[in-house]
Amino acid sequence: METYFNIRYEFDRDCVLKAIDERVRQGRPGYICVADGVILNIVNRDTDYRSVVDGAMFSICDSSYVPLYLRWIYGIRRGQYCGSQIFMDIVGLRKYRMMFMGTSQSILDGLRTNLQKVNPDVAGMTFWELPFCTVDEFDYEDIGRRVNDDGADVVWVALGAPKQEIFMSRLQPHLRRGVMIAVGAAFKFYSGADVSRAPQWMVRHHLEFVYRIFSEPRKQLRRCAWIVATLPGLLVGEWRRKRRGGALSHR
Repeated sequence: METYFNIRYEFDRDCVLKAIDERVRQGRPGYICVADGVILNIVNRDTDYRSVVDGAMFSICDSSYVPLYLRWIYGIRRGQYCGSQIFMDIVGLRKYRMMFMGTSQSILDGLRTNLQKVNPDVAGMTFWELPFCTVDEFDYEDIGRRVNDDGADVVWVALGAPKQEIFMSRLQPHLRRGVMIAVGAAFKFYSGADVSRAPQWMVRHHLEFVYRIFSEPRKQLRRCAWIVATLPGLLVGEWRRKRRGGALSHR
């Protein structure tokens, strides 16, 4: 793992999957953050939220721009491993019992139908619409009891950032085992709902944010405005860290 922009990243897909497998075999709870531009922005503005992200096993790089920034600043090549990719990678393994939490029942129903085409075992897994409330209002003890009773190895959480990361950090003390992974819009992407991921040509050219703006303008414009406003400071700060000694490696 390596730390950039105050986030502890694991860029290597094989290392991510190995870490999940090891945590499941150990029977210990944990959570993984899927760090996009929104998380990058909030981590560097909110110290409480930074501690939540720091408490994760690690973060994977959901942003296509972070690898570009690292190439400009450090001259190194790192890859993107987005939430929708890790989601389908693990579902396709047919290796774990999973639980799917968050969003609306209609999206969960569509998700179950579509995922069964990839992994028929999904038919017997739990899809749970969590109550619509603030992060402070969840009954974490009850949710933890239900997850423990289910026996899930991997728990997918889709509540949107920053809510889903705070949710995982507060739920973890109530779990006996299981790796939680926050995947944001992945449930919508694979449910057959109106929201879909950008075409691959846009992803390759780092234009996915444009697609997301047109898909959800009210939500995405506000997020993009914050990112653009704080980006110069983030880049300058990382450049200064490089001058002081570079990224922190945890391998």
